[in-house]
Amino acid sequence: MSKGGFFSRIINLWRGMFSGWVGRQEERNPEAVYESAINERLQQYEELKKAVSGVVYLRNKLAAELEEKSKELNSLQDQIMVAVDKGEDEAALVLIQKRDELNHEIERLQKEADQNSQEAEDAKKSLQEFQGEIARLRREKERAMARMATLEARKRVQDQLDQLSPEADMRALESVRERISRLSAQLDSARELKDKDLDEKLKEIREESSVASARAQLEELKKNRQEKKPEPEKVKKNI
Repeated sequence: MSKGGFFSRIINLWRGMFSGWVGRQEERNPEAVYESAINERLQQYEELKKAVSGVVYLRNKLAAELEEKSKELNSLQDQIMVAVDKGEDEAALVLIQKRDELNHEIERLQKEADQNSQEAEDAKKSLQEFQGEIARLRREKERAMARMATLEARKRVQDQLDQLSPEADMRALESVRERISRLSAQLDSARELKDKDLDEKLKEIREESSVASARAQLEELKKNRQEKKPEPEKVKKNI
C-alpha cells in the first residue's frame, strides 16, 4: 500500500468529515465555522508536512546508502581483479561471494529506493493538494461571507416589506387624497363666495349710483320747472 494513496485517503476522509461537521453546526456564526475548519485544516497540513518530510528523509537516506554500496561494489570489483591477477583464489572466492551479497543488497536497496522515491513524490503531491484545499476553503469563505451579507441585507428588506400593510397604505393614501380634495373644495368655495360678495357690492354700487343719478335728474327737473313757473302778482295784474 503506497503512502501516496494513504495521503489521498486522508484528504477524502477529511472532506467527508468536514461536510458532515458543517451540516451539524448551528449557522449562527458561519464565519466562525469557516475559521474553525481552516484552522483545523492548517493543523492537519502541518502534521502531513511532517509525515512528508519523513518520507523525503528516508528517500535521501536510501539514496546515500545506495551510493555508498555502489562505491563499495566498485572497490570489491577492483579487489577481485587484483586477487585473480595474483592467483589468490581463496581471497578471490571470498571477495566474489561478498560482491554477490552486496549486489543482492544493492538490488534490494534500489527497489526500496524506487518505491520510496515514488512515495515521496506522491506525498509531495498530496501536500500540494492539501495546500490547494486550504486556499480553496479560504476563497469559499470569502464568497460565502459576501453572499451571506447580501442575503441578510435582502432578508432585512423583505422583512421590512412584509411588515408593511398595503391596505393600511391605501387607506392612508385615500385619506390624504380626500384631505387634498376637501382643501381644494374649501378654497374654491371661498373664492366663489368672495367673487359673489364682490358682485353683490358692485351691484349695490351700480344701484346706488343709478338712484343718485335719477334723484339728481329729478332735482334738475324740479329746478327747471320752478324757474319756468310765472310769479303770482304778475298774473293778477294781467287780469
